[in-house]
Parts: sequence; C-alpha cells; structure tokens
Amino acid sequence: MSHSTGQVGYSVGQVAGFAGVTVRTLHHYDDIGLLVPSERSHAGHRRYSDADLDRLQQILFYRELGFPLDEVAALLDDPAADPRAHLRRQHELLTARIEKLQKMAAAVEHAMEARKMGINLTPEERFEVFGDKDPEEYAEEAEQRWGGTEAYAESQRRAATYTKEDWKRIQAEVGDWGERYAALVAAGAQPSGEAAMDLAEEHRQHISRYYFEVPYEMHRCFGAMYVSDERFKAFYDAMRPGLAEHLRDAIEANASRHTS
Repeated sequence: MSHSTGQVGYSVGQVAGFAGVTVRTLHHYDDIGLLVPSERSHAGHRRYSDADLDRLQQILFYRELGFPLDEVAALLDDPAADPRAHLRRQHELLTARIEKLQKMAAAVEHAMEARKMGINLTPEERFEVFGDKDPEEYAEEAEQRWGGTEAYAESQRRAATYTKEDWKRIQAEVGDWGERYAALVAAGAQPSGEAAMDLAEEHRQHISRYYFEVPYEMHRCFGAMYVSDERFKAFYDAMRPGLAEHLRDAIEANASRHTS
C-alpha cells in the first residue's frame, strides 16, 4: 500500500476499513496491549505501520479460530516463535478446521439425502439391497398408521443414519432368521416350543435394535397384523407357507413366557 498523502502509517479508521473490524475493536486491542499502533503522525495521532497490519492479520486469524484474546497475545508474543512457526501453526489449524468442516458437510449431505422413510440410498443401491421389495411402497400407509407415535419418529431417526452397508447387514440378518424359522416350520416344531419362542424373541430384538423399542404387548399386535394384513402375510409366507400364522402363535407364546 502506498502513502500518497505523505503521512506516516494508517489511521485507526483506515485500518478498520481494510480489516473489516470496528474502530472500537481496534481501540480495545490498543487498550489491552494486543495491538498498539507503533507510529505517530506529525500531529501526534497514533498510526498503524505495515508491521502492525501484519500483526492484526495474525490476531484476526486466531480469533476466527476461536482463540481467546489472552491466548492470542501469548501466541504472538512467544519469543521462541518465528514467523515460519506461526505459518506452520496456522496451516495445521486450518487443515484441522477444513477436515472438521468437511465432516460436518458430509453429515449434512447425508441427512439431506435421506428419503421419506429415512433410507438414504440411490435407486440402484436400494434395488441392490432390497431387490424388487421397495421399502417406500408402504411408506404412506406406515405414516398414516403410526405417524404420530414415538416409535415411528424413532425409526425415522435411526433409519436416516443407515448406510447401504447397514441395510445389507440388516437384510442379511432377516434372511438368516427367515431360513432358520422356515427350517423350524418344515421340521414340524410347535409355535409354543422353546426353539420357536427363541426365534420370536430374536425377531422382537431385531426390530428393537434397528428401528424402535418393541415391548411384548406391541409385539403381540405385530403378530396379529402379520396374519390379518395380506402384505405382511405374503412376506412371511414367502419364507415358508404357513410361517405367518406360526410366527404369530410363537410371538404370543414368547410374550406370555416373558410377561406372566
């Protein structure tokens, strides 16, 4: 910056304009000894030199990163620190800040991508995980049926955080459970038998772990719905004909076992 006026340094008003700070801030920095103008005009007014502006730039950098003024003063007045040390420290701090902001941006993007049912997958990923069973197919009805409940809100919150890998793991657990339950039905096991009740309990815990807490009374209602609602009945009977009714009875027996 050139001094066309022939005056020494810059006035407090000029510096405030350059740096985008208030005159009051500069006066405060002067009062506490953080940034004392090092020159005087012919009339005796304090003026800021180029070195003062460099120091102000350092002050504002550390302030932007949230350092308290006393820590800023300690950093700048450290006799062991040369200008390169400051630049290195600033670079490290900026790199850490960038990383933190990138993580925050990624989290926001993740949330923005969440679908109506909280499933944040592309159509391709969703098909890869769920095949032709689109989980949004019943979204509207689910919202009508349970939309006002805390359980529904909790399932939305949890589902919005799941990645494709999470959904694959959840699906794999359902598939594994279904195979074991189908084998149980094929073997002629009774719904009130221990093996069937254990699988019913596993079913309840799966929903509790991934979606929302399912008390036994609610699980009983689900069991009844798996038979009365054709879509649920078709889902479970596709694992093995008659599985929906068997599961309903096993859920009933398991609930009685735990609540009686």
